[in-house]
Parts: sequence; structure tokens; C-alpha cells
Amino acid sequence: MADLDQTALFVRIAEALERQSPPPAPALGLAAARAYVFDPATRSLRPVRRVSRIAFELLCGIDHVASILLDNTRRFARGLPANNALLWGARGMGKSSLVKAVHGLVEGEGEGLILVEIHREDIEALPQLLSALAACDERFLLFCDDLSFDAGETSYKSLKAVLEGGLEGRPANVLFYATSNRRHLMPRQMIENERSTAIHPGEAVEEKVSLSDRFGLWLGFHACNQATYLAMVERYVRHFGLEVPEAELNRQALEWATTRGSRSGRVAWQFIQDLAGRLGQRLDA
Repeated sequence: MADLDQTALFVRIAEALERQSPPPAPALGLAAARAYVFDPATRSLRPVRRVSRIAFELLCGIDHVASILLDNTRRFARGLPANNALLWGARGMGKSSLVKAVHGLVEGEGEGLILVEIHREDIEALPQLLSALAACDERFLLFCDDLSFDAGETSYKSLKAVLEGGLEGRPANVLFYATSNRRHLMPRQMIENERSTAIHPGEAVEEKVSLSDRFGLWLGFHACNQATYLAMVERYVRHFGLEVPEAELNRQALEWATTRGSRSGRVAWQFIQDLAGRLGQRLDA
């Protein structure tokens, strides 16, 4: 009888331990699509069957940085050395659009490159995701949009070790692209606070700033002038076949930018959507 009681007790202990232990990571399952979003709760990739992106040839005013990023991505997709990239600068100037457009172009060339997006708030799970991707045969473009860190956050330290350094570092089949409005990914106030309160101010600031140094490519995006803004609008109009006299188009586009208080690629695209809607035309690429 005592033996039966002991056996039942051991079974209950084993069941309790199983409930407390995390479930094994599910297989990534990469046959469903060529783009995915990482879900940290289930440690899996959610397929994105239709990526929201603009064609590479429609991007205007960022030709130099676009050619650099495209060349870097093509080299990586072909198994050649390539750098992680930080796309930083003005809002609405095509940073995330460029990443998605470059992936679409390279994937369309038959290079077999999978796009995986990880959200900024899930960066702490990045080492776990990289470990799973490293076990796959495919090549991955890992993308984090609007990456930045606020005061008190420490997740940037794990990102530093993953990008360069640490025992494992970045897997050879993964390239990391991030966009940010901040060149150093940290707010200026945070860096200045570190300088004023640290025993060794230079070392403290270096710890913060060195994160962006882990990216081999720094690509800057700057606010556009009126001529570039109008060129963006004109390129969209030609591509989608919108029939508007040039003088009237420029007048409406400038009025739209004035009401928005800025000129950028995003503002140009928002104007085109409004214009097409008023004309009763679809924006089918």
C-alpha cells in the first residue's frame, strides 16, 4: 500500500514539473510564405502572405542609400559577406518602405530570401529567435522597424551581443536591418544623463553610443525639399496612370503638404491615395 502511495506521489510531482516547464519550441514552418512576423508568446513565426510594400522603382529621393542597401542585400542573399544596416533619420522618408521594397526585389530575382519582422518591444527575445533561424537552411533578412530605447531599458545590451561580439554572435544565414528616427538609438537626454551621473562619464556614454556602431551600414534619410516632394508625387501619378494636369497636380500636392505641415515620401503617398480616391481610380501596382 505504501508503494502505491509513493508511486502516486511521484506521478503528481512529475505532472507538476511538466506544467511548470516551458513547452518545446514549435517548428518554424517556413513553407507558408516568404515573409513572417515573430510571435514571442508562442515562439513561432506568423506568415504574412501579402507584404504591404511599395515597388522599389517607385521610391524617389533616396537613390544613393537605396542602391547601397540593395547591393548589400543581394550580396547576402548570394552567400557573400554583408553588413547589418541601420536606417536612421527623418520620419516618412522611406526607411521601412525601402527595406520591404529591397526584399521584394531580391526575392523576385530568385535569390530565396525570407523576411522576418520582430517588433521593437520583443527585442529581448531576439537571441531565442536567432537560435531558431540558425538551425534552418534558408537565408533570413531580420527586420525591426522604429527601433529605439528609452531611459531605464536594458534590452539594448542583449542586442549588442547578438549583432557583433558574444560567443555566438549573428548566425551566418541572418542579416539584421533596423530603422530608427535616432542615429544612436537612444534619446539625447538619456545619453546626457549618463554623462552627468556616471563616475566615468566617457565610459557610460560609450556604452550607449556603441550600440549603433554594431551596424556596419549607417544610412541617413533627410527631409526632402519641394522639388523632390513633387518628383515623388509625379512618379506615383505616372505609375498609376492618374490623369491630372501638371499645374493642377502641383497645386494640389503643395496644398496637401502645407496642411500636413511637412514634405516627405509618406505625405506624397497619402496625397496620392486621396487623389486616386477622388478620381475614382484604384491603386493597383
